[in-house]
Amino acid sequence: MKLTGAQVIWETILQHGTNVVFGYPGGAILPTYDALVDYQDRVHHVLVRHEENAALAADAYFRATGKVGVCMATSGPGATNLVTGLANAMMDSSAVVAITGQVASHLVGSDAFQETDVTGVTLPITKHNYLVMDVNELPQVMAEAFYIARSGRPGPVLVDICKDVQQKMVDYEPITSVQMRGYRAIKPHGRQNIPTLLQRAKELIDQARRPVILAGQGIKHGNAHEEFRAFVEKSGIPVATTLLGIGVLSEDHPLNLRMMGMHGEAYVNQAIANADLLIALGMRFDDRVTGNLKTYAKNARVIHVDIDAAEINKNVPADVGIVGSVKDILRELTPMIEKRSYPTWMEQINEWRADTKARDVLNVELPDDMLLAPHVMRAIWEETKGECTICTDVGQHQMWETQYFQHTRKNQLITSGGLGTMGFALPAAIGAKFGRPDDEVWAIAGDGGFQMSIPELATVMQENLNIKIAIINNNFLGMVRQWQELMHNHRYSAVEMWTPDFVKLAQAYGMCGMRATNLKEAREVIRRAREHDGPVLIEFVVEKETNVFPMIQPGKSLNEMTRRPIQPAALGGGMEFMKEKAH
Repeated sequence: MKLTGAQVIWETILQHGTNVVFGYPGGAILPTYDALVDYQDRVHHVLVRHEENAALAADAYFRATGKVGVCMATSGPGATNLVTGLANAMMDSSAVVAITGQVASHLVGSDAFQETDVTGVTLPITKHNYLVMDVNELPQVMAEAFYIARSGRPGPVLVDICKDVQQKMVDYEPITSVQMRGYRAIKPHGRQNIPTLLQRAKELIDQARRPVILAGQGIKHGNAHEEFRAFVEKSGIPVATTLLGIGVLSEDHPLNLRMMGMHGEAYVNQAIANADLLIALGMRFDDRVTGNLKTYAKNARVIHVDIDAAEINKNVPADVGIVGSVKDILRELTPMIEKRSYPTWMEQINEWRADTKARDVLNVELPDDMLLAPHVMRAIWEETKGECTICTDVGQHQMWETQYFQHTRKNQLITSGGLGTMGFALPAAIGAKFGRPDDEVWAIAGDGGFQMSIPELATVMQENLNIKIAIINNNFLGMVRQWQELMHNHRYSAVEMWTPDFVKLAQAYGMCGMRATNLKEAREVIRRAREHDGPVLIEFVVEKETNVFPMIQPGKSLNEMTRRPIQPAALGGGMEFMKEKAH
């Protein structure tokens, strides 16, 4: 059948099971938006207030649904505004297709109005990108874009389409199978002999006395939750997760130690530092996980399974490196191993865990006029009974969420890991809500990050999205302040932050706004927000100078953690208050 290029774009999006597109129109993408009028019964377009947030929402939509997220923008500034969102998707391996309009093909290279070489700009932050100047190429390019984004290690793909290409007619038949010369979804790592590698992995597991599994997001992307749980329970090996690996195994499972790394609990890092075998599954040994590579788990053998060959031996040498999907590898490996348990090893870990528990800031009874962010996180978990999707921003509150919210559902936490994108929480909550309309969705942000995404309150209201927004307000860029306190001798520079009246701001957007300054109020407003049928913004005014512990400072080893102080020193700035009260 004959279709315009613009119609081909919408047909391809629908063919791939996506019916939500996050975008912002403009001149060079106008033909595609004009064609959208005829697809509005099948495609829901979400008009965001900034293109960056379109990409972030599409990223979260993918994580919430497993469907490719789609975002759209015009040429020039519209396209370049997508850049941060695409870099975020690249770092966190999210399948996103970004469609941008480009000036007419005869104007390319002439510095026409709003012309930007967006394929050049996005080359290092996309899995692949295209400039389409011939409408006859468009159906194949669109099919390839979705295939590349979702296959193998997921990632973002950008398709830049000239305005006249969107307007011209082409013969179109849906492309159901893609074969691309030079592209292999799983790139082989040398000449792998999988049976031999699996046998070697089995032998290392048999020999281990202090093993730890390091679980990453690859388990989620490969939908390998069942295979992973079966492997864990048969092997009896405790599990430490990366930030993005949270949720691959319920955190109330007895073998789930929870998050490792820079702000992972001390007993988790102590287990890794003393392990004699690490089994890394779908994770990439990020520097926030390892600390100093020269001293990282020096006595441990390493089995590393990843779908991306480039990750094997990149940061940590592997004794056994296997390129493949975690799902497929575990299906073969699990039947090969014996059912085991490690009582002595777990007893040691539990001793370390008991020390961590004794230092927990939640043990402190707060003064009536004080509120700490960890208490807010725990209150949200307790009041929701953990039955919700959480989207966090980046900073201290993000780490406290991982420590004080117990995640028991698959893919429950959606957060920016690799890039650390401030302003992520609210657009991510929008994307997650479209992906999980029946779910209770919370956006948790700091006062700094939230001010980067305030305009999306209008999107929330326009779409009537029942999202609960929690702002943890300490009037600081908290994590930057913490680094300045610990590593720059308290020389605070450009971190103290004036904030608007968030309650009045919510009301200006027609949204319910509430505030809490102590724990009793916090629990009350959380309950009222959950009862309210519509979006709610809550400002939690928390103690200003509380720090996130433990912490492995950059360049330090796992065994050089700065531990959480013995109470009440953990209250940070509140410590002085406590001393005064004691006197």
